[in-house]
Amino acid sequence: MTLAGKKALVTAGGTREAIDAVRFIGNKSSGKQGYAIAEEAFERGADVTLVATVVREMSAGIDRLLVESAAEMREAVVGCAGEADIVIMAAAVADFRPSSVRPVKYKKSEGVPTLTLEPTADILAELGQAKSASQVLVGFAAESDNLEANACRKLAEKNADIIVANNIIAAGAGFDSDTNEVMIFSWSELASDLAGRTVDQTAAETINQLHVPSVSKREVASVLLDVVESHMARLR
Repeated sequence: MTLAGKKALVTAGGTREAIDAVRFIGNKSSGKQGYAIAEEAFERGADVTLVATVVREMSAGIDRLLVESAAEMREAVVGCAGEADIVIMAAAVADFRPSSVRPVKYKKSEGVPTLTLEPTADILAELGQAKSASQVLVGFAAESDNLEANACRKLAEKNADIIVANNIIAAGAGFDSDTNEVMIFSWSELASDLAGRTVDQTAAETINQLHVPSVSKREVASVLLDVVESHMARLR
């Protein structure tokens, strides 16, 4: 029960951004990795809140909040994050949404509709700006190229403590797979010692990299929470 007395907030699944009364923009996220992390944290004794867009089997002791859109995800997460010791943003939150939603269904007879998109809120960046010195913030990076560079940049720009990155086009990894292969990037020093950090050759020396080969998503969750616990120990 290594996380006994700690509060963990975990997100899971892909958001849906409405186009009209029946259609939406979405992604392939199944929520399996987020649920696995929530289960692992619960087994370690944490008081777990899971903000999810999909329903999957879970332990009865986990508190689940169901949402659909990026805006709903943000509202739920921001509302809970202040009390959490650990925040793990495993959900695949849409980067864009339609700027307006048609209240009725588009008809084929009307021709092909033109969609104007706008960015959704950057929840991880908002959490990074608001997090306390004692909170551990974990982000995810689903990448199809330049995985290491993109993950390291995200670690710095979002003011996160840990980034979990995976190649979404690799076999046996990514969305809807039962297995995953990830790289876990974390700061080798505490944030208080890395003021003004940037991802350049000097900063890169302060980033730890841990490769987790293709294993079950529950095993990925176990390794990730080992890294989280190691970071928490340094905060004491």
